[in-house]
Amino acid sequence: MRSSGPATLADVAARAGVSLATASRALNGSANRQVREELRERVRRAAEELDYSPNAQAQAMARGRTATLGLVVHDIADPYFSAIAAGVISAAAAHGLLVTVASTQRDPQTELRHVEQLHQERAQVVVLAGSRIDDPDLLDAMRTALAAVTRHGGRVACIGQDVLGVRTVVVENRLGAAALAEALLGLGHRRFGVLTGPSGHLTARDRAEGFCYALAAAGAEPLPAHVLPGEFTWEGGYATTAAMIAAAGGRAPVDCLFAVTDVMALGALAALRAAGLRVPDDIAVAGFDDIPSLRDVVPGLTTLRLPMTRIGATVVDLALDDTSGPSRVPVRGEIVLRESTRRPS
Repeated sequence: MRSSGPATLADVAARAGVSLATASRALNGSANRQVREELRERVRRAAEELDYSPNAQAQAMARGRTATLGLVVHDIADPYFSAIAAGVISAAAAHGLLVTVASTQRDPQTELRHVEQLHQERAQVVVLAGSRIDDPDLLDAMRTALAAVTRHGGRVACIGQDVLGVRTVVVENRLGAAALAEALLGLGHRRFGVLTGPSGHLTARDRAEGFCYALAAAGAEPLPAHVLPGEFTWEGGYATTAAMIAAAGGRAPVDCLFAVTDVMALGALAALRAAGLRVPDDIAVAGFDDIPSLRDVVPGLTTLRLPMTRIGATVVDLALDDTSGPSRVPVRGEIVLRESTRRPS
C-alpha cells in the first residue's frame, strides 16, 4: 500500500508492474528509447487510477526541450519592444508555449548570456528582438550561441538585421527612412537635422543613412553639424537636441528634426519645449516606429509606422515553421504625417 499524499512516479510504476525507467519513458515522452504500446497503455491506466500528475520539468528533460519561448529584447520598458512582446506572447500562446522575457538593457554581453542561459534551460524557441552592433566578435559569438540552440533541437528566429544566419524578420529601415524623407521634402522642409542614435548600431545607421541618402538625392543633405549621434533613448534625444539648440544660441538651426526612433523624438520634443521653441511653428519633428504612446502626444508626431505587434507574431510563426519556407521576411513601414511636421502658413 502506498503512503498518503500525491502519487509519485514510483507509485505508478509499481501499480503498472514496470520499472521506474519504463514508467518515466512512457509518461515523459522520451525520444531516445521507445516503450511498447502495451506497456505505455498500462502505465497510463495506472497513472489515471492514481490521479498522478507528471512533473513538467521531468517531461522537459526527457524530451530535451521545455514548452517555453525565450524572448530577448533590448529594453522591455521601451514601447517598441513591449509592442513586439505583445505579438510574441499572443502567437506563442496559440502554439502552446509560455513566454519568458529577458531584457538586456542594450548590453550585448548580457544579451549573449541570456541566450546561453535559455539554451541551458532547454527553451524550445529563442527569439531575439533588436538591432545588432557592428562588431564582428560579438556577431560571431552570437552566431555560435544560436547554433548551439538549433544543434540541440531548439528553434531560433530574429527581428532585425539578417546577419546571424537564422530565420529573420527584417524591417526595411533604409527604404522606410528614405520614403519619410521624401514625404517631408514634399511638405516643403529643406534644412534638416538628424538624431542618428549610437554609432555602430545597425538599425540606427540604416535609418539615418536611408534618410540622408534621400535628402542628398534632392539636394537637401543636412550639414555635418546637424547629424548628431546620441543614446537610443528618451534621454539621448533630449540631451542631443538640447546641445544642438544651445550651440545655435537658443534658436532652431534647422527646419525639421528627424530622430531615428520615436522614443528619441519624444525626448527631442521635451528639449524643444524646455528651450521655448514651438513645434511645428519654430521647428518640425519626425520619428520612426509609431509606438502606441504617441496617441497621447501633442502635437501629434509624424513617423514611419511599423506593425510591431504583427512583427512579434510573425517571428514566432517563422521560428516554428516546419516547411522549407522563406528564411527572411521583409516588413515595410507606412508613413504617417501628423501635426508635428506641418509647415507654418
